[in-house]
Amino acid sequence: MARERVLITGAHGYLASLAQLYNAGAYDFIRVSHSDVDFADPKRVAERFRKADFDICLHMAADATTAHCEKDSEGTHRVNTESAIEIARVCQERGKRLVFISTEQCFNAAPGQAPYCETDEMGTVSRYGQQKAEADLWIQEHLEDYVILRFSWMFGLALPGVHPSPNILTNVMRALRTDTPTGFRVHERRNMTYAQRFAGQLSKILALPSGVYHLASQNPYTTYDAARVIAARLGCDSRITSRIILPDEKTYAEAPRDFRLASDKIQAAGIELGTFEEDLDLCLRDFGLA
Repeated sequence: MARERVLITGAHGYLASLAQLYNAGAYDFIRVSHSDVDFADPKRVAERFRKADFDICLHMAADATTAHCEKDSEGTHRVNTESAIEIARVCQERGKRLVFISTEQCFNAAPGQAPYCETDEMGTVSRYGQQKAEADLWIQEHLEDYVILRFSWMFGLALPGVHPSPNILTNVMRALRTDTPTGFRVHERRNMTYAQRFAGQLSKILALPSGVYHLASQNPYTTYDAARVIAARLGCDSRITSRIILPDEKTYAEAPRDFRLASDKIQAAGIELGTFEEDLDLCLRDFGLA
């Protein structure tokens, strides 16, 4: 039987590369990156995707650099919103499934109380969050066959050909390795999820019933608390931890952020997630650090 053809955008990014590595024999991946098409040109994106032969589109390409989104809101809106909508239109026209990667940032200023479930009202003060939320809502309103995955902050380490984006684990390890005192936010709470939770369960994720899902392992911690947990798991002496892992008391002090996501729905659908500590221990074992 022929394997499903999965068109994956942002193909050279960390999570996309990890997904391809873990599922190399399961799918025929059609890789599309920024070098293949300019995602800042929605018209050309639509033309490219109408010509592509695929069964499922896994749309992971985005400009997730917060500072860039704030500085160039029009350009990044074309990448993060307009091109995503054009891809969704193509999937709708051709009767193909779209799996769209959204973000926890849709809730960084949401009303209500964390952890947020999939049906809670979104609210965000960042351009990136606004751009992803706009595409997120458009897909829900216009498509019948889709999966929206709102990711938490994903963490992991490098593998051959797979280079992680900065994440809580690499940030702590870099600070300890270079003996560089580094601040971690006290007034921020967010989920932190081992990236292999996504890559290792991709086949189940691509087959989820149509709808919105939060992919987020659970934790009660501030970012600062989580950094200290990591240092302890790495065997760091408490005195060194106190000197290197510092509390950032200023950021968001006037408006503390808690944009943790509830993951009950996706777990009920058969996707395995854990606590932050469980994910951290799994990662450290996988890489021979525990």
